[in-house]
Amino acid sequence: MAELRFDGRTAIVTGSGGNPSLGRAHAMLLAARGANVVVNDVGGDPAARGYAGTASAEAVAEEIRALGGKAIADTHSVATEDGAEALIRTTIDAFGAVDILVNNAAICIMAWMDEMSSADYRRHIEVNLMGPVWTSRAAWPHMKKAGYGRIVNIGSAGFTGIALLGAYGVSKGGVFSLSRTLAAEGASHGIKANTVNPLAFTRMLASQQKESSSLYQEAKANLAAELVSPVVAYLAHESCPVSGECIDAAGGHVARTYLAQSAGIDDKRLTIETLVDRWGEVMDEAGAHTLTHGATDPSTWDVKPYQP
Repeated sequence: MAELRFDGRTAIVTGSGGNPSLGRAHAMLLAARGANVVVNDVGGDPAARGYAGTASAEAVAEEIRALGGKAIADTHSVATEDGAEALIRTTIDAFGAVDILVNNAAICIMAWMDEMSSADYRRHIEVNLMGPVWTSRAAWPHMKKAGYGRIVNIGSAGFTGIALLGAYGVSKGGVFSLSRTLAAEGASHGIKANTVNPLAFTRMLASQQKESSSLYQEAKANLAAELVSPVVAYLAHESCPVSGECIDAAGGHVARTYLAQSAGIDDKRLTIETLVDRWGEVMDEAGAHTLTHGATDPSTWDVKPYQP
């Protein structure tokens, strides 16, 4: 098949100044395929303790330019509404449009739920969840006006619930829901939004795991960030066939993660005891159906006007 290109498209990749990092890999691939790229990175987050080395948006942007691509650096923090709006303004001023938004910036601190500080918990929500919320909101009017947009939110399998990743998982669960909401609201405007759950060897992973750990060694040997980027790029392309989906990507393995609902039971005289007796039916996965990302035509609803 013909090579998928992004000529004439402008892409923002947040958290893309680190090396090695997923964001850098995504930015490099999009630029190599012709996109104008805005490399966004604050250059180092005090909450991201233990990360090896530093991140530099300008260094990655220069790397892209040295290879013949088009890129600029941006250092605004997406954790604030003002920072996200400034990022979008910078993009519009430089390239005149924002066609693709890859919400990759994140922090991850591993700690037991009852040990993590309140400040660290809030910081996960501010960066990992509110960052994509603020950037998507800021880009939304421009995408709606253009009748086109692609948003790829970087999630995590941690949203399913993993020990020591409570704050991270909660924030990424919000990202999963955000993508589905954006997909539902963007359907009539030519905007598609999806989630990618990656696993790769990055500065983030290296900060969490001792070099002796099996995950560290496996990731370093077999889970290059560059093997996640084709999935992100496809979902960011104009030919992307889906919206509201969640795709896992790790070391060349690509799979779909989705929500399903069991057939369950119906009993108008339901009691605790009948529920106990029929609990097996509630939990039975036979006959389960996939849950879509919601109604795409909310105009059919009789919704009360919003009053801020």
